[in-house]
Amino acid sequence: QAYLTTRGIGPAEAGRFRLGLVTSPLAGHESYGGRLVIPYLDPVGVVTLRFRCLRNHVCKDEGCPKYLGIAGAEARLYNVLDFRKPGQAIYICEGEIDTLTLSLCGFPAIGTPGVSQWKKHFTRCFADYIDGGQIFCVADGDDAGYKMGRFLAAEVKARILRPPKGE
Repeated sequence: QAYLTTRGIGPAEAGRFRLGLVTSPLAGHESYGGRLVIPYLDPVGVVTLRFRCLRNHVCKDEGCPKYLGIAGAEARLYNVLDFRKPGQAIYICEGEIDTLTLSLCGFPAIGTPGVSQWKKHFTRCFADYIDGGQIFCVADGDDAGYKMGRFLAAEVKARILRPPKGE
């Protein structure tokens, strides 16, 4: 809860997105212990899960993967239920937490773990916005985020919302 609260996500919002904590991992899933569980939902229910490290350290410096997915699971878009929200604009975010934050603020937001996870068929999901709406890219202010912005500008004609370097 402390991690989510610092990001403005209270218990009701966490419940809406079905966020949780792995406290008793199943055999073979010990690496997920102590991590935030982020379910990927579609109209039928949960289609996959990702797990975020909650330790108070810089994962890269510790050799700890910041995010883990289920072995063998294919890449998916996060928060696809926001495709159902009315409007002519949609936001593509880098990462699940930024995606759900924008969604909670009332902006239809779809997430991808990063440009390396983008599948060619994802582009078709945004066809209505390419042809008759607006697509915005919201990514981190680092090299990976800028790369994602350039890619989405070309791939889906996204307008890039650039945060300051390091943000």
